[in-house]
Amino acid sequence: MEPTSEGLRVYDVLAHTFANEGVSTCFALLGDANMNWATRLSEQGCRFVYVRHEHCAVAAAMAFARKTQDIGVASVTCGPGVTQLMTSLPAAVRAHLPVVVFAGEAPLKSGWYNQAIDQSPMVTATGAAYHSLHHVERMPVAIRDAFLQARTERRPVVLGIPFDLQNRSWDGDVSLPTPSTDLMPTPYALPPAPDALDNAVDVVTRARRVVVFAGLGAVEADAKDACQALAAKTGGLLTTTLPARGLFHDDPYCIGITGSFSTEVGLECLSEADLVVSVGGSLAFHAGGGGQLWPNAEVLHIDLEPAAISQAQAVAQHHMRADARVGVEQLTAALPARNSMWRTEALAERIRSEPADSATFHVEPNLLDPREAVAALEDCVPDEWELVNSSGHCSAFFAQMPSRSNERFLTIREFGAIGNGTSFAMGVAAARPDSKVVLFDGDGSLLMNIQEMETISRHQMKILIVVMNDGAYGSEVHKLRSEGLSEEGSVFGYTDFASVARGFGLDGHTVTDIAQIPALVETFKQSSKGAVWDMRVSDKVVSRITRTAHPQRK
Repeated sequence: MEPTSEGLRVYDVLAHTFANEGVSTCFALLGDANMNWATRLSEQGCRFVYVRHEHCAVAAAMAFARKTQDIGVASVTCGPGVTQLMTSLPAAVRAHLPVVVFAGEAPLKSGWYNQAIDQSPMVTATGAAYHSLHHVERMPVAIRDAFLQARTERRPVVLGIPFDLQNRSWDGDVSLPTPSTDLMPTPYALPPAPDALDNAVDVVTRARRVVVFAGLGAVEADAKDACQALAAKTGGLLTTTLPARGLFHDDPYCIGITGSFSTEVGLECLSEADLVVSVGGSLAFHAGGGGQLWPNAEVLHIDLEPAAISQAQAVAQHHMRADARVGVEQLTAALPARNSMWRTEALAERIRSEPADSATFHVEPNLLDPREAVAALEDCVPDEWELVNSSGHCSAFFAQMPSRSNERFLTIREFGAIGNGTSFAMGVAAARPDSKVVLFDGDGSLLMNIQEMETISRHQMKILIVVMNDGAYGSEVHKLRSEGLSEEGSVFGYTDFASVARGFGLDGHTVTDIAQIPALVETFKQSSKGAVWDMRVSDKVVSRITRTAHPQRK
């Protein structure tokens, strides 16, 4: 319903414009520059999740966008509210997540304002777009255009609207612009050009050991079945990037994640491959190790925008521009059938039974091996629960849950920051309010935004935080040790997260024996509130990615 002009202020019309865009959820922290707008939008039925830190508002909106395949919306006040976003915005840019942030701006008519700062250069430096809205009558259309830009460019857009302008009476036309969703072009699946298809057929036909490597583009294009059919016809194997992990969780010839988190069997197979068919992936450095993971293979890149160079690396010798699903389907149909000695029952058994990492470490009494803890969690946590993996050293262990499907396992790691886990879990919980959500996090990461436990409690989110507590910044301490440097700056002792959780109104449990896990799962299954499991793990267990990147000095 469009508003009437009588008694309206600008913030009323701005709120109506957001509602007209179909905004149902907003993550926010209020201040002078957004509180009136937020109040009006809430009154129109938008659910607000009020967080305790501005960074967390945008990070939660990122996860919400990924989970819903729609726009994530956040709001912060001007000045320090915006400066707090300088870590979340580049992560959203690099993850190609559409987010709109209502940020406000300092008042234009004030001779001096304590929180005034030029917000635009900071925001644009992250790769996000910034729109200063200083013409009242154009604001509704400008907001609609911001949503359209976020959708088409798949990146965050920050709106700066001076709050003295927001407080003005609305004197103009109150009709709302056509929503951005109505202006989006009708999507269609781009088929490959005939010459490109012919070349791809030739490349695949010549190969003998093919690996089909799916990225997030394959997930979004619903290319799972097509990739499996291509692997079956070529006698090849399947693998995924980290964000797409679990796409082929039910296929016996999936070797898991390719890249920094590859399994031992996966690394062996990749070293033998003579062709990698990358489908809908960016071919980032960590996904292929700069080509080192497949030293004997050429790469065929199938994507809407296939890359010759990614992160300063030449990544592919052959390219086919096409929709991931349609491109793979047409390629498979054009290929001759053949037998392969690579795809054997013996290999399938190795994939199923061999551990991701068989290295041995001395684990102290009353502490857990994180790999064993993850195996126990995979056995006990129900398949229908939503899983969220954070960043940091612990994420390498939590990623190794091969039975879990991609649709229920969220990973966002772009920009390499820790501290986002609680926010991502809140975004997933908002997108899936009827589901239990399990966050896998490390102690260093959790402590960066531990205040959001209060948000989880206040909003009664059904989030279980499983914190792998090694009493240190895991990634850093292992690097320091490998270089023979002091650990003082990375080892801090074991925080009592169970007690902290109870202080925020959540359930809290300390786990020193994996035998506790089945009972704790049942307890959380019956509970209506969030919980934290403080899993005390040894800092002597080093992930393979860390061992490889930072070998012990002799």
